[in-house]
Amino acid sequence: MIGQLKFFLTIFLILLLGSPHLSRAQDIEALGALIGVLKDADNPVFQRDILKGISDALKGQRNVKPPKGWDEVAPKLNKSPNKEVRQLTQSLSLTFGSRAAMESLREVLINPKGKLEDRRKALSALIDAHDSKLPDILQGLLKEKAMRREAIRGLGVVENSKTPTAILKIFDQLDTAGKHDALTTLAIRVSYAKVLMVAIEKGEVKANTLPADIVQQLKAHGKRDINSKLDQLWGVSRSTPEAKLKEIVRYKKLLEAKPVKPINLSRGRALYQRTCAQCHKLYGEGGEIGPDITGSNRSNLDYLLTNILDPNAEIPNDYRTTILKTSDNRVLVGVIIRSEGGSVTIATPAESLTIAKSDILSSEPQDFSMMPEGLVLAFKEDELHDLVAYLRGNGQVPLLRE
Repeated sequence: MIGQLKFFLTIFLILLLGSPHLSRAQDIEALGALIGVLKDADNPVFQRDILKGISDALKGQRNVKPPKGWDEVAPKLNKSPNKEVRQLTQSLSLTFGSRAAMESLREVLINPKGKLEDRRKALSALIDAHDSKLPDILQGLLKEKAMRREAIRGLGVVENSKTPTAILKIFDQLDTAGKHDALTTLAIRVSYAKVLMVAIEKGEVKANTLPADIVQQLKAHGKRDINSKLDQLWGVSRSTPEAKLKEIVRYKKLLEAKPVKPINLSRGRALYQRTCAQCHKLYGEGGEIGPDITGSNRSNLDYLLTNILDPNAEIPNDYRTTILKTSDNRVLVGVIIRSEGGSVTIATPAESLTIAKSDILSSEPQDFSMMPEGLVLAFKEDELHDLVAYLRGNGQVPLLRE
């Protein structure tokens, strides 16, 4: 009976912590009550559930004042036979500003003989804490294939002048997914984006390989020099309704004509994965921040061209783009999927990120789609034939190997 009461008390307090209507004092009081429950609890599974509830409620927050009793109960939890209890305790100690916890997690992260799962959890906790030593550590981990993608994504969190060069140095060694991670990190800050644009101008990164979401991310900075270079590299799409109609007629005529080269559906799939799959799901594969297009009217060429050439004509409310600008100079472009308590969760084409509201300088809902205008201008005529033929198909095809 007592166990059941504790369980329901715990659930109640976890829900309370996530309420957007609580004051800071009430937050601390609720946390203190949970720590009181932990103090008397000996069941590792029960401890884990409480710790996970606290961790979820505080996701994205940093330097939270330790609740009453935490310093007393943490040493006990750090000795738990349950590995997850120990990891959650360490992560929460980091949230509460523990330097010892931060140093311990760094040691887990850099240990090449450690379990990948443990290292990835340590990195996640250090990212949430915005550890100032992360850039140097992660730049070193770029050499380690098993941790490379996590390192690339983590390098977007703490600004460091050496990061863009370090990522571009290994760019050609990356597979398609790794390159998208790299481009996401390079596009997330103005300082990084400018280095990326220079690399594109030099041909070190091919302009026509930029996925649509990366172009939109770069444009979201609102910097004239970046946008003018994008216009030069991608071309400019006219935004008037009359111009859009003329574009649709022109491309329809082009695509209905016999192609110069035979249609290659596998290459069309590869082009789709490079350009569209970060946001849209097709045949059960792809992202979810844009509509699933599997059951759409894809066989209709007019429908396809209208959506590709005029992506901002109709945007469902669930997929409206928001631009978040943070206090650490990041610009995040995506769809808000949760906003409650002290944090906001934004789904980007690369990942879902939970940001403390105190770290958000501005949140700007947009009337544009994640897919930028002018997308087709990046394709050669035969590539466009392949992509549209794949999109109009009624079944999956083999993927063209890199």
